[in-house]
Amino acid sequence: MAARFIVEADGGSRGNPGPAGYGAVVRDGDTGQIIAEAAEFIGHATNNVAEYKGLIAGLKAARELDPDASVDVRMDSKLVVEQMSGRWKIKHPDMQPLAAEARTILPRGRVTYTWIPRERNKDADRLANEAMDAGKAGRQWEPKKPAAATTSTTTSAKAVVAEPPLETAVPKAGWAAEADLGTPTTFVLLRHGETALTPEKRFSGSGGSDPELSEKGRWQAERAAEALAARGSIQAVVASPMRRTRQTAETVAARLGLEVRYEDGLREVDFGAWEGLTFAEVQERYPDDLAAWLGSAKAKPTGSTESFTTLTHRAGVARDKILARNPGRTVLVVSHVSPIKTLVRLALGAPPDSLYRMELSAASLCAVQYYADGNASVRLLNDTSHLR
Repeated sequence: MAARFIVEADGGSRGNPGPAGYGAVVRDGDTGQIIAEAAEFIGHATNNVAEYKGLIAGLKAARELDPDASVDVRMDSKLVVEQMSGRWKIKHPDMQPLAAEARTILPRGRVTYTWIPRERNKDADRLANEAMDAGKAGRQWEPKKPAAATTSTTTSAKAVVAEPPLETAVPKAGWAAEADLGTPTTFVLLRHGETALTPEKRFSGSGGSDPELSEKGRWQAERAAEALAARGSIQAVVASPMRRTRQTAETVAARLGLEVRYEDGLREVDFGAWEGLTFAEVQERYPDDLAAWLGSAKAKPTGSTESFTTLTHRAGVARDKILARNPGRTVLVVSHVSPIKTLVRLALGAPPDSLYRMELSAASLCAVQYYADGNASVRLLNDTSHLR
C-alpha cells in the first residue's frame, strides 16, 4: 500500500512582481507530521509564479519520498487550486509551462487539490518568507541546524527531503518504572544473505549489478526464516526493493505467512565507480576520494550521487513511514549494511563515524525498539546465532 502525503505550498513576491520565493512542506497523511521541507529564493517574479514553483517543489519532495504515493495538495492560492483542478483555464504564458511541469511529477489520478485559508498554510508561508529574507541578504535559503540532542526535524535545501534526528533525546520519563508509554514499535533488522560479492568483501550498492543470493545466501535466508518463525512475534515485513533483499524477505515472509512491502528508502548506498571493487582496489585507484569518504559523512564515492548524509535522510524518512504504519507492532525490516547501521546509529544518537565501528554479518539480526516519547533502545546487534 503506497503512502499518503499532504503537500502544503505557498509563494510570495515583495512587489508583485518583485523579489520572490516559495516554501513547501510534506506531511505524513496519517500523522500530520512534517517529513520534508523545501524553500528557494527565485529572484524577480510574481506571486503566482512563486506559488506554482512552491507546488512543483512540494510534489517533487513527495515523489522522492514515495513515487507511488497519493498526494493531497493544500494551498491558499485559489487560482492555482482551481487551475490545477481543471476548473479554470490557464491563460498566462508564465504559468502554462509551470502547470504543465506540475502535472508530470505524479499521475493526475493520485493528486487532489484543496483550497485552505491562509492561517492554515503557515508553515509553507513561513518558508517562503525565509527564502525571500535570504534572497534579500544575498544568499539562498538554508535549513536551520538542529539543536544538539533533540528530535526536531531539519531539512536539506538541496535534497528537499527532511533529515531525521541525528541524536536521540536523553532518556527521561520513558525509562521510569511508573511511566506507561504503551507498547513500543520494534524493528527486527535483517541484513540480506550472501551474494557472490559478499565473501570477497566487494562494494555492492544500489548502482551495481544487483546480484542475487548465492547458494549460501539462500541457506542463510532459510535459517533466518526458521529462527524468526520460532520467535512468533513478527507482524509485518518491509524490505529494500533490491534483488538480494527481495529474495531474503520473500523467503522469510513465506515462512511467516506474511506479505512483503517494499520501501525504496531502505536500499543500499550507490557506490558509483567503486561498485564491484574491493577496498584495496578502491584505495589503489581512487585514494583521495576514499580518504575523503572515510573522513566525512558528506563525501560521496567516486561517480556517486549519494553520501552517508543522503542515506541518513532517506533511511530516517523510511523509518518514520514504517513507524507511522505500524504503531506498537513488531516489523521485520530487511535491508543492507549501510541502512541498518544508520538506523542503529540514529537510535543510539551516535556520531556518523560510528558506522565504521559496527560489524554486520550477512543474514545477521539487530533489533531496535521505538517508544512513544521519541526514545529508542537498541536491543540486539549482529546476532548470527541462527546460522551456527
